Amino acid sequence: MIRPEIAPGRRVIAISDIHGNLPFLKGVLAKAKFSPEDVLILVGDLFEKGKESLAELEFLLELRKTHTVYPLCGNCDHIDRVFLEGRPGIDEELWPVFQAWRERSLILQMAEKLGLILRQPGDLPGIRRAILQSFPEETQFLLTLPHILEAGRYIFVHGGISRETRLEELEAYPCMKDDDFLGQGLSFRKWVVVGHWPVTLYNRNIPVARPLICRDRHIVSIDGGCVLKLDGQLNALMIPDINEDAMDYVAYDGLPVVVAAEDQQASRDPINIRWSDSAIEVLREEGDCCWCRHLSSGRKLWILKEYIYPRRADGKIHCEDTTDYLLPVTAGDRLALVRRSSRGYMVKKHGVTGWYRGRLRE
Repeated sequence: MIRPEIAPGRRVIAISDIHGNLPFLKGVLAKAKFSPEDVLILVGDLFEKGKESLAELEFLLELRKTHTVYPLCGNCDHIDRVFLEGRPGIDEELWPVFQAWRERSLILQMAEKLGLILRQPGDLPGIRRAILQSFPEETQFLLTLPHILEAGRYIFVHGGISRETRLEELEAYPCMKDDDFLGQGLSFRKWVVVGHWPVTLYNRNIPVARPLICRDRHIVSIDGGCVLKLDGQLNALMIPDINEDAMDYVAYDGLPVVVAAEDQQASRDPINIRWSDSAIEVLREEGDCCWCRHLSSGRKLWILKEYIYPRRADGKIHCEDTTDYLLPVTAGDRLALVRRSSRGYMVKKHGVTGWYRGRLRE
């Protein structure tokens, strides 16, 4: 872990779970008006699962020459580290991961740049040697990522921590991969800023992607689902003073903006179907949507056909995160357009996703 000195009054910007989405990173930094006077803390999962992971790494290496940047290790970045370290048995363990991620893997993007192709597990040792030899600055960056940063009244960690004392003694990987951190009932004296678990997973009714600030427990969860969610966004938590409790945020989602032409009232008792509970039954198809039953709740709702997966290994059909929530909209509101469909528009407003059935002024 690291404990850098950050001067009082120097603004801190915290971003997590970029996942190799360089346009989103540049977009949110521009919205935050990031400058050399600021401190940027990257709270893990910088790379992997995004097609511009290597381009993002090169961008960060250049950015550190002119700006103050503290990157932390997430569980996805940890995969790159253990591969480069060449731990015994790691090639066989990571072979299925690289097979699944392919062009979204930082390691394989490096290999491709060197003209190397992964065809079988036996290719991985040679790829490792070539990357270590050809990308010394990049691999040094990956191999030296700390997992916790503590400064002022804040602790930054990708997944979570079990306590805020003796942080050096905490095992690193559980701090990177700590699922459902908010659901564990922990509270802290200092602010603990985490990513890893998209904030939309914490709300059973409405998909809310903006940072979740739990003031009574001193926890801030900031993963907006960038890359992983079709309506995901990259959040930038802005802390004006590392020794104070004030904070704000901006977000970037890259979606086109449309203008509502009619008012719409919010629906009552909506449901938010999330990755951790996404099994459904398709009852009938109509055009680009399906009338479905959510298995665990019994709720019925329309789901975009493109959001539905083929039957999985568990024998069930699943869907992307989705909702039946009708957003409260006033004519003239600017909305981020997620999807068009025969049953209305899937849109976002202030980081909240829902349906709009009215007309648009475009």
